[in-house]
Amino acid sequence: MRRNDPLDHPRGRIRRWYGLLLFAATAAGLMASAAPVAGAAPTSTLVLYDNSGPWAALGEIYGIQSTNLVSHFTTAVTRPVSQYVAGDVEKYVATIYIGSTYDEPLPASFLADVKATNRPILWMNYNIWQLNAADPSFGTRYGWLPGALDYSTVKSVTYKGTVMSRSELNTGGILAPTMSNPTAVKVLAEAVRPDGTKFPWAVRSGNLTYVGEIPFSYANETDRYLIFSDILFDLLAPTTPERHRALVRIEDVSPESDPVEIRAIADYLSSKRVPFTLAVIPLWKDPSGIYSNGVASAIALMDRPQLVNALKYAQARGATVIMHGYTHQYSNVSNPYDGATADDFEFYRSTVDVATDDVLLLGPVPEDSTAWALSRYDAGRAAFTAAKMSVPTIFEFPHYAASAVDYRAVGQRFATRYERSLYFPGVLTGGAIDYSRLSGQFFPYAVKDVYGAKVIPENLGNIELQAFNNHPARLPADLLNNSAKQKVVRDGVASFFFHPFLETTYLKQMIEGMQAQGYVFVAPNAV
Repeated sequence: MRRNDPLDHPRGRIRRWYGLLLFAATAAGLMASAAPVAGAAPTSTLVLYDNSGPWAALGEIYGIQSTNLVSHFTTAVTRPVSQYVAGDVEKYVATIYIGSTYDEPLPASFLADVKATNRPILWMNYNIWQLNAADPSFGTRYGWLPGALDYSTVKSVTYKGTVMSRSELNTGGILAPTMSNPTAVKVLAEAVRPDGTKFPWAVRSGNLTYVGEIPFSYANETDRYLIFSDILFDLLAPTTPERHRALVRIEDVSPESDPVEIRAIADYLSSKRVPFTLAVIPLWKDPSGIYSNGVASAIALMDRPQLVNALKYAQARGATVIMHGYTHQYSNVSNPYDGATADDFEFYRSTVDVATDDVLLLGPVPEDSTAWALSRYDAGRAAFTAAKMSVPTIFEFPHYAASAVDYRAVGQRFATRYERSLYFPGVLTGGAIDYSRLSGQFFPYAVKDVYGAKVIPENLGNIELQAFNNHPARLPADLLNNSAKQKVVRDGVASFFFHPFLETTYLKQMIEGMQAQGYVFVAPNAV
């Protein structure tokens, strides 16, 4: 029996747990990109990260996250700063250095080249004092000097007149520049202390942009991470005009979905001239009989002709169908809930901590391999064909979780993913993948990530009428607050998803609320 009551429905609850995954769990090679051609105008960005000591894995993760964002603008060459070669900064459009390890030994050639170049340099967090020590004219040249780390409980950062959030769990401090010539410095953003006083969070002087921390940790949908995402335009695409596009995705459509709900959503969105996406799971499985009176069941898309007709009806009214996993569940075991489609993970093992009610990611499934992943992608594609539907060209991992093997393999069948994603140490270096130090990342615009595929963003979350797994309920007002904050990104794409079993009133509030904020809804292939 299909579960219809949204207040008793777990589908989608893991999404919001994932949305806060950006490095709360941990305290980091050469990217696949051709080397610059001698004498040619630079077309790539150089990303350098720390890789010594116990925090090397953290440095690699920050390198991955920076590389992903840079890919929106240029290709990237990413390597440890220890592998810097004299003269490199002149071979690239810009250079980004991520100082994640305190007193990481920086090559003298790197410091000398940063001092001498006129190309854009973006420096994050630690070790700016080494550049100061290598350049006696630093204070005169840039109008500021490296100050001390400020360990105030900074909960917000202001940028372009907008107050962005910062998690109070982030206790690593922010390096506050000390002004020696304020007229030479443009303060881009300011950190706000609990007493209301402020200090520079990001500054620019000449070709040097400095951010006083690494803005990837504890990031959420209204975080200062978005400030950094916008600052990249100044370095890599400064003439970009402002525009604000939006996406809506109808989530967890399966053979057990109600065709009437799909048609009603299609009618409403087409009446508002809003293109939309349907994330379709082609095979519904309930191996334990949770929804079928104890009887194991499996229903393919072809077994539900009325639903197939509703999907085609929606496509005729502006819908793009994407493949949302094959079964959106794993085997005949709880992963982590009940083994049923749309409740559980498919490509990654998980459990619920009974003491804390937190969802914990455990690692790849036992069968994980390129062949296993491809077999599921191919089975899903075949299910669409059997239902006499066109095979989708965009894929979304169930609950946004997969192994590095799965992410790479999906690129053999789909050129594009539409999701948030997980990243692991070892992806850049080519070493063993460390699944114990995963990190999640969402994007404010489309990127081509380190797994090699285009990633369409989802970055607002979804409507939840009930709290799950230590995350509060979220209503349209909460998501609209997220979309308002995300307008600090000058050419961003704000994207949310919606479960069709909810009242369409909530969908209307989101669509019309975002349109009132100035967003224009587009199809996923338009970003």
